[in-house]
Amino acid sequence: MRRVQDIAWPVIGLGAVAVSSWFLYKELRGLSFASLGDAFGSISPLRWFLAFASTALAYAALAWYDRIALLHLGRKISWLFVGLTSFVTYAIAHNIGASVFSGAVIRYRAYSTRGLSVTEVGLLVAFCSFTFVLGAVTLGGALLLFRPDLVERFENAPEWLGRAGGVVLIAAPVLYMLASLLHFPAIKVGGYELAYPRPPIAVRQLLAGPLELIGAAGIIFFALPAANPGFVVVLGVFLASFCLALVSHAPGGLGVLEIAFLSGMPDVPKVNVVAALLTFRLLYLIIPLIFSLAVVLVFERRRWLSLVPLGAKRAHAGQDPDRR
Repeated sequence: MRRVQDIAWPVIGLGAVAVSSWFLYKELRGLSFASLGDAFGSISPLRWFLAFASTALAYAALAWYDRIALLHLGRKISWLFVGLTSFVTYAIAHNIGASVFSGAVIRYRAYSTRGLSVTEVGLLVAFCSFTFVLGAVTLGGALLLFRPDLVERFENAPEWLGRAGGVVLIAAPVLYMLASLLHFPAIKVGGYELAYPRPPIAVRQLLAGPLELIGAAGIIFFALPAANPGFVVVLGVFLASFCLALVSHAPGGLGVLEIAFLSGMPDVPKVNVVAALLTFRLLYLIIPLIFSLAVVLVFERRRWLSLVPLGAKRAHAGQDPDRR
């Protein structure tokens, strides 16, 4: 059964990439490289700076995910170590897909050096994943209550459906907070027991998730022309597109994110939307991936050197281990 799952998810992800890439090709076949270059050139230095700042905000919020989870587990680890671990985890996992599984491996390699057990790392991964889901549901519910017309951007759904969806979505974090306040019993999932966090930690979860999504959406917003539908609309369309890309298990959400976002932004020139999405991939995915691989190399080298016997280290340095 495990073997089937290992094969199924990559196949599903690659299938999603293939199908969405075909639709994306049909959508963009009229665009030229020259027009795309002009769209990039229209992004002012100030908006580039704000896009970089939005990236920093998103990754800071992701580091907060881990920090909150460690607080829930009663573990104290330095912010620097947590920040680097979170950065590497998400930079790699977002690019290769199946972020829960790939993120678990990376986190275990790092946090096991700080004394966390396999069970604790498993709980941390589950807690961080739930923090994202909780944040996405909270933000989605708030957006639909505030702007129920956002659903009309996808298949012209009626506005009442958006309002009803907002009520349903916002009920989830409300019930979650009540469970935290009233100390509901823990939920058992497989071999893990997930206890409801204390109210201060639950509040942090409700803030961290939306903050990360706001930062990520800000990258695209600042890369779009100033004459765009506004940040709330961009945020709503991005939230739906990003969640769809994650569910598809496509590596980096390739193709899925683009076709969904383009469908939700018919009132912005396609070439500018494509330029903004490429900017998002550059700042949120590609550049962090390059830096994270460098961090992994340094970490693994130091860990390997720490496992080498003292005599081998001296011999490697050209010294005779028996000479005093």
